[in-house]
Amino acid sequence: MSFSLLIFALFSFSPVVLSDSSFTPEAIPEIFLTFAKKTEVSDWMVGIRRKIHENPELMFQEFNTSKLIREKLDELGIPYKHPFAGTGVVGLVGSGKPPFVALRADMDALAMEEMVEWEHKSKIPGKMHACGHDAHVAMLLGGAKILQEHTNMLKGTVLLVFQPAEEGGAGAKKMMDAGALENVEAIFGMHVNPLLPVGEVRSRPGPLLAGAGIFEAVISGKGGHAAIPQISIDPVLAASNVIVSLQHLVSREADPLDAQVVTVCKFEGSSAFNVIPDSVTIGGTFRAFSTESLMHLKQRIEEVIVGQAAVQRCNATVNFFADDNLISPPTVNNKDLHNHFEKVATDMLGSSHVQAMEPLMGSEDFAFYQETMPGYFFFLGAKDDTNIKLASAHSPYFKISEDALPYGAALGASLAVRYVLENQPEDALLNRRNHQEL
Repeated sequence: MSFSLLIFALFSFSPVVLSDSSFTPEAIPEIFLTFAKKTEVSDWMVGIRRKIHENPELMFQEFNTSKLIREKLDELGIPYKHPFAGTGVVGLVGSGKPPFVALRADMDALAMEEMVEWEHKSKIPGKMHACGHDAHVAMLLGGAKILQEHTNMLKGTVLLVFQPAEEGGAGAKKMMDAGALENVEAIFGMHVNPLLPVGEVRSRPGPLLAGAGIFEAVISGKGGHAAIPQISIDPVLAASNVIVSLQHLVSREADPLDAQVVTVCKFEGSSAFNVIPDSVTIGGTFRAFSTESLMHLKQRIEEVIVGQAAVQRCNATVNFFADDNLISPPTVNNKDLHNHFEKVATDMLGSSHVQAMEPLMGSEDFAFYQETMPGYFFFLGAKDDTNIKLASAHSPYFKISEDALPYGAALGASLAVRYVLENQPEDALLNRRNHQEL
């Protein structure tokens, strides 16, 4: 059964709930935030977040996280389809009719040891939710709870997209390829920011985050004893020259007004102090704000690695992991959705707490959704005032304030409900006008 047929089957025999004249669209964000801040709702989200935080799972291994999500959707009486891309889940709230809008949360953790000492520290050695995806899941479930309790305000359908493998696995693209977002007209995503105060949001129209790719190169020479290098072909020297030359791609070939990054993060050779290895493996990332610049960097990285290795009499092979879709496009926010976001967020938080931000060189696979449909991504304040280190994402000291959860849940739900109210199909608007005339 296709996903569109599933939607029809789930909702074709359900009555469409009429809108309630006791509220205005501008009041929705405040109504939702008040609901989300109720102790029983807030505690429910906190409990979900902590359970996921204690049991982190790496990309495409989010089996228990996915199971927990489905259990909570069952608890709320929200239908869903599973699996997409292995562990992905898509829930549906609303009338089952257009317009269709999506809210997305990522589920995967990172391969690192948590250094934050607290009651709900990761129980899995070498794995940690150091990027806030546990909070993203909890907030989307909180948003689902809000929507399910306020279906009288929902004249359309919201898809709740729980996605695997954001951390380098192109999970968003795999969700799209699996047909998880059929008929969706727009999608919203958010990311917690541990450096931004709770109750504040940041974003911008146009380019927000860079596109990114990864590379790995094996530089092969001829190993030997460190005391007689003349009879060896040293891949360590070749790799060192490669790394220096790669930095020239940005400093001497890129337009200074076109932000780009090439960074080598991996260097593996001999494990002994007196042995020249047969080969050296290096790897890293490259980033840019346009697909054209990203592809040019990719081409030049391979040319520089192969060429510089040859200068030192070595051979080199370069892998960009293209088969795994690991080159993520830039995250570019739709301008109309930016205007929508500013209106809704201002109605909830006040204009002083809704600020523009400069683009960041970080990347997000949310960009894969934006290649197919209008999408909007923003950052939600989650600063923990007790966290002395104030560590950013991907740090073993990453920590957020759980006070942010109601804000994320309410804002996501508000963006979705206001979107469907403001984008009713023409026939629905005509019928409504005729009804009012009668």
